[in-house]
Amino acid sequence: MFIRLVATFIALLICSCVWTNSDDSPDYLTIDDSEYPYANLPRMVIETEDFAQIRDRKTELPAKMQIYGEKSPESEILDLTIRGRGNSSFTGMPKPSYSIEFQKKQEMFGMPKDKNWALIANSADKTLLKNFITYKLARWLGAKYSPRGTFVELYLNRQYQGVYLLTETIKVGYHRVNIPKTEGSFLLERGPTEYGDEHFVITEKGTTFCIVSPKEPNYNDITQIKNVLSDFENFLNGEAPDKTIHDYLDLESYLRFYWIQELSKNMDGAFKRSIYLTWQQDSLIQFGPIWDFDVAYGNWQEGSLTQPNNWYIRGSGWNGLIFKNEAHWQEAKNYWYKHYDFLTTFPDSITKYAKEISPATKNEFKRWPVLQNTENWTYKEAYNSYDEAIDSLNSWINQRIEWIDKSLKGIK
Repeated sequence: MFIRLVATFIALLICSCVWTNSDDSPDYLTIDDSEYPYANLPRMVIETEDFAQIRDRKTELPAKMQIYGEKSPESEILDLTIRGRGNSSFTGMPKPSYSIEFQKKQEMFGMPKDKNWALIANSADKTLLKNFITYKLARWLGAKYSPRGTFVELYLNRQYQGVYLLTETIKVGYHRVNIPKTEGSFLLERGPTEYGDEHFVITEKGTTFCIVSPKEPNYNDITQIKNVLSDFENFLNGEAPDKTIHDYLDLESYLRFYWIQELSKNMDGAFKRSIYLTWQQDSLIQFGPIWDFDVAYGNWQEGSLTQPNNWYIRGSGWNGLIFKNEAHWQEAKNYWYKHYDFLTTFPDSITKYAKEISPATKNEFKRWPVLQNTENWTYKEAYNSYDEAIDSLNSWINQRIEWIDKSLKGIK
């Protein structure tokens, strides 16, 4: 009984060390890795004020953060706020994602300084790699910007949370979406989202986009971008026969976007959401950056999305209108042939990065034992090991590449 009382007292004493206001300055944040040992990834340790729980995507909770290496802290303690992040990934998955915002701009693991970052759980993706490797694919194919990221293990309020992708968020900035923050410059996202508090523009034909930048668009801003998007849609519907697609669209950026979405058979990529565009005064519509691929690459319980065959993106939304023109489809075919040899090496890159995070996946799947789970709406297959999940992903991609290539060449 005495021993139990002493243990209780010590636990209360430790908990009393939690910082309670902005004046507290602990020397370091607490980490207990006895159950989940160091596995070659940085550990990000976050504590909210008074251990407050993160319950939604809007309430920004004050918090402190510190980076740990194998045996000791490797950063100072930084002040930030943290909130939930994502649509279905926050409300419908067991392992939530988070948005964090530092008080001051911070460089993270060699990535350029910024206040805003995302901790992506990849809860729907048993390989944990689909977002990370697809963002890299976009850069390899020449995208002006694609989110950079690195893997960390997250401890939140002294509880191990698993392997997360710490990644840049999509925002206008010199090191991110590098467009002017001036009149006549826009970053748009296909919408609406589930947040419901964005500024929207709706084209003449009823297509909706969220205006990400400028943050507070005025009537003239909305009118201007509505006219740009509506003119392009009218052209796609044959209402401007004297124009060509090159009068409206940067075709290179679009074809890169299209083939990444088609190769991955990304559900949202079928002109649904997480599709970003930029436009600047006296310039062309640019597609990108790409975002959100955790349920791509066949990661669906049933239906055509699970299979590596058949077109999925080609006939959707603006894609279907663009490719009604055979010349545009020929441009798409040429892009595929140009990059085909490189795309066939894509699975090799997945294998490389899987080896790097593999030790940490032992902690991940101990904390979240989902490898054999097929009950969640995103869990298509059960796997006996992490390596088996990687092999399954690479097999799907190889089959997808083979099907696309044969289809383009008319081979049955």
